Amino acid sequence: MDDVRIGRSCVIPAHELRFRFSKSGGPGGQNVNKRETQVELVFDVASSTALGPRQRERALRRLASRLDERGVLHIVASEERTQGRNREIALERFRDVMREALAPDPPKRRPSRPSKAAVQRRLDSKRRRSQVKKNRRLIED
Repeated sequence: MDDVRIGRSCVIPAHELRFRFSKSGGPGGQNVNKRETQVELVFDVASSTALGPRQRERALRRLASRLDERGVLHIVASEERTQGRNREIALERFRDVMREALAPDPPKRRPSRPSKAAVQRRLDSKRRRSQVKKNRRLIED
């Protein structure tokens, strides 16, 4: 198996990924009962050498709900009838999850104020609208 490229700067070596195979549940007849087609991809985020300290901290924080108590990520795929296809699905999910977890945080919003011209335009617009409504009223004698 080849190394898994997450982004331009991150490549997870194949030796850090573990695959476990088991029998899938659900419908499928004899194929499900005989073959170990369910694939579980296991990746130890907490002790990975492929991730730098910042990447590891970010991944542990963002994947907290998906990790077990030791900081290990488990991804299961059992949709297809073949082990090979389920393995591909698990790897694709792993890439997506890690890409999202390692993405940089968006920049913080810096509060700003509207310019004086923008404030003036808003007030002029309100005055015009008010005048339009005032002109619609009935004039009493």
